[in-house]
Amino acid sequence: MSGGDDLITRGTPDAAVVPGAGHPRAAPGVGHPHPHDSAPAHVSGRALYTDDIPAPRGCLHLAFGLSERARARILSVDLAPVRAMPGVVDVFTAGDLPFANDVSPSGDHEPLLATGEVFFHGQPLFAVVAESHHLARRAARAAAVVYEDLPALLSIDDALAAGSRLEEPIVISRGDWEAGIAAGAHVIEGRLELGGQEHFYLEGQAALALPREDGMHVHSSTQHPSEIQHKVAEALGLPFAAVTVETRRMGGGFGGKESQGNALACAAAVAARRTGRPCRMRYDRDDDMRITGKRHEARIDYRCGFDGEGRITGIRFEQYIRCGWSQDLSLAVADRSVLHADNAYYLPAVQITSERLVTNTVSNTAFRGFGGPQGLVGIERVMDHIAATLRADPLAVRQANLYGGPGRLTTPYLMEVTDNIAPELVATLAERADYHARRAAIEAENAAGPVIRRGIALTPVKFGISFTLTHLNQAGALVHVYTDGSIHLNHGGTEMGQGLNMKVAQVAAEVFGQPVSAVRITPTHTGKVPNTSATAASSGSDLNGMATRAACETIRERLAAFAAERWQVSASEVRFEEGTVRVGSGTVGFAELARAAYQARVQLSATGFYATPRLQWDRRAGRGRPFFYFAYGAAVTEVALDTLTGENRILRTDILHDVGRSLNPAIDIGQIEGGYVQGAGWLMTEELVWDKAGRLTTHAPSTYKIPACSDRPRALTIALWKGDNPEDTIYRSKAVGEPPFMLGTSAFLALSHAVASCGDGTLYPALDAPATPERLLRAVDAQRGRAW
Repeated sequence: MSGGDDLITRGTPDAAVVPGAGHPRAAPGVGHPHPHDSAPAHVSGRALYTDDIPAPRGCLHLAFGLSERARARILSVDLAPVRAMPGVVDVFTAGDLPFANDVSPSGDHEPLLATGEVFFHGQPLFAVVAESHHLARRAARAAAVVYEDLPALLSIDDALAAGSRLEEPIVISRGDWEAGIAAGAHVIEGRLELGGQEHFYLEGQAALALPREDGMHVHSSTQHPSEIQHKVAEALGLPFAAVTVETRRMGGGFGGKESQGNALACAAAVAARRTGRPCRMRYDRDDDMRITGKRHEARIDYRCGFDGEGRITGIRFEQYIRCGWSQDLSLAVADRSVLHADNAYYLPAVQITSERLVTNTVSNTAFRGFGGPQGLVGIERVMDHIAATLRADPLAVRQANLYGGPGRLTTPYLMEVTDNIAPELVATLAERADYHARRAAIEAENAAGPVIRRGIALTPVKFGISFTLTHLNQAGALVHVYTDGSIHLNHGGTEMGQGLNMKVAQVAAEVFGQPVSAVRITPTHTGKVPNTSATAASSGSDLNGMATRAACETIRERLAAFAAERWQVSASEVRFEEGTVRVGSGTVGFAELARAAYQARVQLSATGFYATPRLQWDRRAGRGRPFFYFAYGAAVTEVALDTLTGENRILRTDILHDVGRSLNPAIDIGQIEGGYVQGAGWLMTEELVWDKAGRLTTHAPSTYKIPACSDRPRALTIALWKGDNPEDTIYRSKAVGEPPFMLGTSAFLALSHAVASCGDGTLYPALDAPATPERLLRAVDAQRGRAW
């Protein structure tokens, strides 16, 4: 593997995408920067989302009545004022539900509608069915609810004091960490507080339930159609086969639609069964933010011993993960946080303890990175703290601790890192971004004492690819070839703007040697591909691409065998390439071959299946191989900080990221760009604030700051690392959805560098995230001896 001069790059503003640079061009499908298949529909407004789907005449609309307490006993609920509101057709509570009152994705009970008690501010109490969305939402506010307030646990400290946990702490360790710390020439300890994050998908949660004579058909904005199918079936008392779920596209998901859409789909389906009419439900933005789970807040305490070169001798992490009021996906999220506590660094003696805490706040859920970012930022804070203690360049400390060398390639959970490219990738980026010269120039400028201080940081990423729940690492696909040569493709993944459908279409085009325009991907549908896993864990292209290739190869082999027999050549002389089919020394059109095969009664339809190999994981023991491979990356970010106000800007970002042999460089670069900005937003601007009553006060765009266009780096260069995935993935590519998110850590630590320049080096800034202007100004004043 090499980070040579033929990297695929995009810069700001003028550099171009180089199609498939450095990679072999086998066919018109894989490796080319095809645009997103729905891009014209997105920008023209023709793309249909769940709430845009035309519903039959008489469609009704739902809204939830929400709790106004974080923790309370419900003494009475008077719904007469709700029923009297204009346009109300039906109102139902938990007692009216025909079957299961459970929308949990994990098997742990999570009621659709509250039963006797409420556990967070914004919990659904009842559902209103009305003639319009506005009327339903208005009526839902008319209920008279009497509560008996109970003590609420709102913080990590509250949960710890009450012993409020989902399960006993998970502990992973290797070596004698206490002796390792004691052996270090230096010892540091500290605490990092990490805030949560709102998904802020552009399209909110939505569902449309259409009653059928033989069951229910549901359109849902979901990353997990099979889970919606199961939950709706359980709510209606139907077998899974009587419920079909369809998802054409989502306007963003980021993990927020992996499980949080269950409530809307179940409520709409129950209402459709009760009324016999189509029913749809969507959350307004403020309801969406109040009801749905976020990224898990975390606290990370650390104690670390290291030598004079900054190399770690022993370390202990204590991770405290705030899960919210129910389990949802929190156990797996917290597990992944543990599994990424090492990031790209070898930890010779280590203990990682993970507490999974229950509080009376929204039930936190999947978010891009799925707990990995919380663990990764913890070790990056340690590297920065070590460098500050030694007054060394943080990059030198990071490079001293990277995986690599004899005996330094085993993770804390005893998985061997066999595909390690981190040292070479980091060194290549440092050289290309001129890191050392720029850091020296920044240090010199900051020493002059200007009001605007600059900072720079380079941080790596090593991210494990696979679901840690092993059975989820499977996928199916259905492919038809029609007699005009067109190809119909359906797979179990969902499209949320990330370009999955285009990548999978490229795989089909590659197998058949046809242009991508010949492939039509239809909406994800549980009646076509059953028992699907969620589109999550960065696994969409890996799993569905392999399943699609298997289905396409089955049909191709049938066609090749037919062609070989008809034209009396060997099957090896039948080649599908460049939009045609070469048969011996001649050629035949793909459509012509398909017609002839049909007339000869050759089956032109096939299913494909893929299961990721070589995975095994014992989560309680903390041992095994939870990941098929690792994806790597690194980013250099330079920032400017106004030391009088805390205002800051990202001036320049250089990224080098590993996607193996890229399936689609344009889409991959777009994912890297978006992931970086979203990660920087989590650590810099996106602050969730609950008041003392447990109310989310930042529940609208006016009070919650996601990165805007003006917050993007003034200069941004992205390059793709040249090198195939050593594992047998789809065309040797690597996943790209989640790993780039953690590149935003470089922006956070660049701000720390800028803050540190305001002091004499004796006080480490120890920034918490998000590093809002208020926190930054407080940290600057602390460096100058002015405590708030």
